[in-house]
Amino acid sequence: MNRLTSGLLVGLLHILIIAAIAGNYFVDRSRLARVWAQTVPYDPDLPIRGRYVSLRVVLAAREGPVKLSINGGKLTGTPDPHGLRTVTTPGGLLSLEQPIAFFIPEKIPDPSIRPNGEQLWVELSVPEKGPPRPVRLGVMKDGKLTPLAID
Repeated sequence: MNRLTSGLLVGLLHILIIAAIAGNYFVDRSRLARVWAQTVPYDPDLPIRGRYVSLRVVLAAREGPVKLSINGGKLTGTPDPHGLRTVTTPGGLLSLEQPIAFFIPEKIPDPSIRPNGEQLWVELSVPEKGPPRPVRLGVMKDGKLTPLAID
């Protein structure tokens, strides 16, 4: 096998791996339950990852490791010794310890900076195991949730 053929095979293998991951996320988004959850913006310091908003997801649960589920249209956590860890935020809310990243285009303003009276929310798909996956962002104002148009 010559160098050109080897290079093409490696390139094809990379394309297949990326397509498999993208297909997995596409299938998950269509079959997993979704829920809107309040977030607490978290200030990351990882310039190598690109432009993103780091968010801690607020949930209804007791402190400790939890398994995520959706009850009554809200993200909740039930105790699970092998689950995701929670922390109390400076504002006294219970959130997942591990923040989630929502990647944004470079040309839009930071959506986590909100005026008084507005809260940033995120729509999540909730897998059986592991952290939730962000789908889109929204703003809660005066009890009304409006998805953000992020292009």
